Amino acid sequence: MDEDIQSSVIEIAGTNVSTAYIHCPPDPKRGGLGIRLPYLVMIVKNMDMLFSFEVQVLDSKNTKRRFRASTFQSSTRVKPFICTLPMQMDEGWNQIQFNLADFTKQAYQTDYVETLHLQIHANCRLRRVFFSDKLYMDEELPADFKLLSPMRLKQGQKKKEVEKITKPA
Repeated sequence: MDEDIQSSVIEIAGTNVSTAYIHCPPDPKRGGLGIRLPYLVMIVKNMDMLFSFEVQVLDSKNTKRRFRASTFQSSTRVKPFICTLPMQMDEGWNQIQFNLADFTKQAYQTDYVETLHLQIHANCRLRRVFFSDKLYMDEELPADFKLLSPMRLKQGQKKKEVEKITKPA
């Protein structure tokens, strides 16, 4: 139970970010998620510690690519199979909006096909993780899918969209 929002959450905590995580599907060897919705949205509480997430997608060249966003990464790096991105979070609750189609196009000049795997690392509290076909306005979403209800929204709690990829010159 998170005291700020008076709601059940999942807390992922650990001293080693690389070994403290949750992932879906439980056994990636048995197939991927098969989610074709291009927007990953997470409602996450900043715990003022290191935090990262990684999403694996399949692109139009039938290649598996990974995107890793983290609060400890200082610059964007694009390699053949992984793109690492810096991420900043505000104090308190944040809504992270990750446009998988846009990132796949920018980093690899290919089209997003589907999401295969999602891994969320320490340290954070999760209220909701979902995929959507587009970004929805708060008034279009069910109450449980909003960042916070207007009565509970405190100053400094905002939506965050992971920044666009800027390749080093």
